[in-house]
Amino acid sequence: MFFLSRQTVSRHRSLYAGSFVALAVGVFLLGLAATATAATIAYDAPPGSTIAVHLPGGDGTVPQTVHVNPTGEDVSGLQVVLSMVGTISGFITIFVIASTFAFAVASRRREIGLLRLVGATPKQIRRMILGEALVVALAASVTGAILAQLATPLLLAKASYTELAPVKLEPASPWVALAIAMGIGIVVAMLGARSAARRAGRIGAVDALREAALEPPRIGPVRVVFGVLVLAGSIVLLALIRPGTGEGVIPLAMFTPMLLVVALTLLAPLVVPTIGRLLAVPLVAWTNVSGRLAKSNVVAAPRRTASLAAPILAISAIAGSMVLTLSFAADASTASIRDTLLAPIVVTGADDLGQDILGTPGVSSADGAIPLTVIRTDADSADLESAEGIDTAVAPRARRLEALSGDLTGLSGANTVAISKELAGFEGYKVGSDIPVTFTDGGTTQLKVVAIVRTALEVNASMLVSQEFAHAHDPKAQPTRWFVLPEPGADTSRLIDSLNTVPGAHAVPATTWEAEQGQGVRDGNQLGLVLLLGPAALYSAIAIVNTLLMGSLQRGREFVTSRLLGATPAQIRRMVLWESTLVGAVALTLGTVITVTVGALIRHAMSEGLTDVPTTVPWGTLLGIGVICLVLTAGSALAPTAFILRHSHPSAATE
Repeated sequence: MFFLSRQTVSRHRSLYAGSFVALAVGVFLLGLAATATAATIAYDAPPGSTIAVHLPGGDGTVPQTVHVNPTGEDVSGLQVVLSMVGTISGFITIFVIASTFAFAVASRRREIGLLRLVGATPKQIRRMILGEALVVALAASVTGAILAQLATPLLLAKASYTELAPVKLEPASPWVALAIAMGIGIVVAMLGARSAARRAGRIGAVDALREAALEPPRIGPVRVVFGVLVLAGSIVLLALIRPGTGEGVIPLAMFTPMLLVVALTLLAPLVVPTIGRLLAVPLVAWTNVSGRLAKSNVVAAPRRTASLAAPILAISAIAGSMVLTLSFAADASTASIRDTLLAPIVVTGADDLGQDILGTPGVSSADGAIPLTVIRTDADSADLESAEGIDTAVAPRARRLEALSGDLTGLSGANTVAISKELAGFEGYKVGSDIPVTFTDGGTTQLKVVAIVRTALEVNASMLVSQEFAHAHDPKAQPTRWFVLPEPGADTSRLIDSLNTVPGAHAVPATTWEAEQGQGVRDGNQLGLVLLLGPAALYSAIAIVNTLLMGSLQRGREFVTSRLLGATPAQIRRMVLWESTLVGAVALTLGTVITVTVGALIRHAMSEGLTDVPTTVPWGTLLGIGVICLVLTAGSALAPTAFILRHSHPSAATE
């Protein structure tokens, strides 16, 4: 049977070329993420640059000692991004492979019917399809792994000395990483082909006598049940996107669209015809014959339409949701800075400018926090946290530091700390909790939480201690930023000019500084968006082209039959154009619904407690995603159609 599978793949090269390319690119992306992750794991910090931190263990974990770089120059940021890239790439790979194999089986319905007619059993048909998947998977996995190994040095060179990995990364041993990527590729191919193989096993011998490839009018109950279950799980995730979610918002914004895409794909034979009919109304009214034929092709073959629309739906929903999420996160960050900062002037500088600022005429007081790096430890983890020593008499007047719970007056004592609402919610700390910490000088202690304050990462550190306590653990640390409060009646613009005469000082209005910080967050989000969605978008573009090419190349007999009935090449091309555009429009409509739903919930969750939060919708990016998908869809359908019409004659319909 495996020999027959190899012969079938060889005979249907054009049909399986799309599956091969899609899987090879998927394994390439997974392999690249795996080898880069292996390089980050193998990275060793220079001797003397780390601090040994003792973890006490507990709850089933054993005590251990870990080494932490207090400068933050590690590769954890890159590891997080690579894990997300691998997750998104793996999801789209499963999605695309399942769709392409389902389409390949649907295109060979008559051929499989002939095999049943000559005595092949359903079990043999299933084994043949799975064998074909294995042949394609082996070839594609090896190809993708080789390409990943060749591209790894280039990726590590680009990633080194960046914000995500401010160190030099060298390639590590690739064998384990590539073996994992190849194994995932083979498993994904077999899983993607499994449902197609089961469907092929149900094809009867009577299909060998059918000239038209008509799909069953109804879908199976198992598919409906799984579709409803996945949709229910998606609704649960949507319900979790609410105020107070904290750092969990980003993962929810990534995984919720994935589940929704899976649910809509499973239920596509029920959803696609309805949406297709609605979107085709103006098309039929405008074009009449060609539009009516396009509508009939889309509505009459919902499974084929779902396979063609799958990669468009996946990338539009996931990319659109992430674009909106990161844009709304920047909006919320800007509003948080504006609501938290009370001082009208911000001064930055590398030197100790505190006395010079206070000596400037017109300055009432200046809130200069002392930066302090602490390592927060748990039973089995050690995390760097930003802390700062504040003057409890000045800071609450320069920035909004009202305690959501507890009392900031208790911060004057030793071994006390006020923490942000986000840290408290994420780690489960409350007023009175003890937080074990290690300092860069090697000292350890436990800080008692005396207050929980609102989160504003660009204004307040996640942990606040007294200035005396900060000086005790880092005597050389000096403020690099001051929030300046003018004397009553002082002219702010003139005071800014006076402060700028102080050597080493850079004074700006608070509104200018707030805008700069907000833009910095937005720029950082754009970088993360490119790293997360760039590979997935490229892969999806390839998948869209592959799937549409596969679909169009299998319609040669249909096209020449239409020519025999009197249709002109121009009419067929118009029909294909409207049909592909309608498929893309159906997928983009579903993707838009997912994007808008997730985006609205994300914005509500992020804007809790903030006033006048701006709403920045990146229309250019979102419209660009839609336009590119439609262009790829139409082009990938028209190109093979033009080739078939140019190299065929109506007489071929009788052969």
